[in-house]
Amino acid sequence: MKSFAEIREMALDRHGAAELEAMRPAPPDPPLRKLSDDRLLAEFTRRIFQAGFNWSVIDNKWPGFETAFHGFDIGRNAMMSDADLDAHLKNTDIVRNAAKILAVRDNAVFLSDLAREHGSAAGFLGRWPVEDTVGLFDLMKTRGARLGGVTGQYALRSAGYDAFILTKSVAAGLNMAGVIDGAATSKRAMAKAQDAFNAWHDESGERYAVISRTLAAAVPE
Repeated sequence: MKSFAEIREMALDRHGAAELEAMRPAPPDPPLRKLSDDRLLAEFTRRIFQAGFNWSVIDNKWPGFETAFHGFDIGRNAMMSDADLDAHLKNTDIVRNAAKILAVRDNAVFLSDLAREHGSAAGFLGRWPVEDTVGLFDLMKTRGARLGGVTGQYALRSAGYDAFILTKSVAAGLNMAGVIDGAATSKRAMAKAQDAFNAWHDESGERYAVISRTLAAAVPE
C-alpha cells in the first residue's frame, strides 16, 4: 500500500502546492456533535433531493423547503400524515418527488429514535469514532432512508462529520494505492478502505476529509 506521503506527492505533481491547498476542505464549523437535530434533518434532506438532480435548483428552492417542512422539526415531520404528503405534492415551492418527501418523514423518525435513545441524534452521530466511519455509513444505510452510498457520506461531511467520501475518484485512488481491487462498495472493500484511511491518518495527522480529497486529487483524469 502506498504511504500518504507518496499519495500527496502524486497530488502535488498533478496540481501544484497552491491548487492542492485550495482544494483542502475547511474544518467543520460547527462540528456535527454540536448541531441541532433539526439542522441535521435539513442537511439529510438537502443531500437526498440533490442526488441525481441539479444542486443549484435545490439550493434556490431551499427557503421553500424550510417553510414546507416546518424548519425540519423532527417531531413534526415524524408525524407527517397523508394529508401533509398531498399538500407537499401540490407545493411548487419544493421539488415534488413523493419518494424523497417520504424520506423526510422516515429520517425524522430515525433521528427521533436516536434522540430518544441517546439524548441528541446529532450528538450521537457526531461522537461516532472516525476510526469506524464505515460503521456509521452502515447505520445510515440500514436505519435511515435514502442515506446509503455517497448521498449519506456527503450528508455527514456537510453536517460537520470528518468523513471520507467514496466517490469514483476516491475509489480509483484506493485502487491506485493498492488498497482495493475494483469498486469500493462491498463490506470487504469498505473495511479495507477504512483500514487504509486509519493508517494514513496515523501517518500524517490529517483529517479524514483532507486525506479523501488528496487521494482523489492524486488520480489522473
